[in-house]
Amino acid sequence: MEQQTKHVIIVGGSLGGLFAGVALKQEGFDTTILERNPTNLLENQGAGIVAGGDTLAFFERYDRCKRAVAVASQKRMYLDKSGDVVHEEVMKQTMTSWDLCYYMLRANYDHQQSDYCKAPGPQPGDGKIDYRYGCTVAGFAYEGDKVRVSYDKAGGGKESVVGDMLVGADGPSSTIRKILYPDIERKYAGYCVIRGTVPEEAASEEAKAAFVERFTFFHSPGIQNLTYTIPGTNGAMEEGKRLLNFVWYTNFPEGEQELEEVMTDKDGKRRRLTIPPGQMRDEAWEMVKKRGRDRLPPQMSEMVEKTRNPFVQCITDVITPKNSFDHGKVVLIGDALAGFRPHTVASTSQAAFDVLMLIHYLKTGNHAEFVRRTMEYARLIQHRGVYIGNRSQFESLQLKDYIEDRNMMSIVREDLEFPEWTQVRV
Repeated sequence: MEQQTKHVIIVGGSLGGLFAGVALKQEGFDTTILERNPTNLLENQGAGIVAGGDTLAFFERYDRCKRAVAVASQKRMYLDKSGDVVHEEVMKQTMTSWDLCYYMLRANYDHQQSDYCKAPGPQPGDGKIDYRYGCTVAGFAYEGDKVRVSYDKAGGGKESVVGDMLVGADGPSSTIRKILYPDIERKYAGYCVIRGTVPEEAASEEAKAAFVERFTFFHSPGIQNLTYTIPGTNGAMEEGKRLLNFVWYTNFPEGEQELEEVMTDKDGKRRRLTIPPGQMRDEAWEMVKKRGRDRLPPQMSEMVEKTRNPFVQCITDVITPKNSFDHGKVVLIGDALAGFRPHTVASTSQAAFDVLMLIHYLKTGNHAEFVRRTMEYARLIQHRGVYIGNRSQFESLQLKDYIEDRNMMSIVREDLEFPEWTQVRV
């Protein structure tokens, strides 16, 4: 199958699916991306991303826009409740944003023009591309050595597409995974993450000192907050034009009224997992801001007060027992394989790594290595995300313990040791 694969169907048109589409296209494979969003472009999620080594390696190899993708952070710091620095260490990291990655990938895949970067044209050897939006996948079936994916169109009607291989890159609530494993569900972990951004120029001097080119944490019972610098409007990297991005984990136990309040949107709809930017009710946001004033250091509370488009995500856990089916004809990558808790700062890097390994598999035919390396990484990091997330939110630890947990998640993938329980025999 590996040597004959030519047309790959990718379900999911966010970052994971676009990583796959860009790499496969440039390696000469024909691709069709099926994205369920009813419009051509996804809404900006307003989220910062830690650009790990595999993310940077992917852009280094496949980006033709040739623009900077990440902002550097020079130092890691920890604050106490009063806002004083209680620990700091030199540690360089790179941060980017969901929207910058998305528009760079769209430029590289289907030449989408934007103010983020000039879209490069096709080059000799590129595979054919087909980006279809408004496509909700209904199922797939094998037809000889092919796979047919059927889907419902947003405007009505049913269609299908036939390819040599199917890549499920449709996120932690993956439809492809549900078809393969209908009993596996995302489970709520008992807390939410509240996210938002503030323009660098709108921050106080105290906030800038804490967050500009810094990766800054605060821990207290039931709370973790981290705030850092990311690219600004249209991916601006210049000092003063960037954004300060906060990620605030706070406990909302299942069944309590506060969870119902925060997860009910402006239209009165109880959202299951996410309140998108601009959809929070004013009353719910006032409750969140009061919680910030009462429980966060002043610099972090300031970020909550000044953000204009906050959003909320329930923290969940999900992992799939295997990621390859019918000898590699159907595979799962990224969040569709394992939904990492955001504490791991590894979801984007997981998708990039999985795609790099997928390309290696298709070029070499080494299916066993693809399965082994992607599954072992998924099992280890998903487990560690649960471990450090639960310690952070439901235990009372010493500062040194939080620092050790955080530093454990900063070990580069190449230096990780995989315990026996993570290991795969193919």
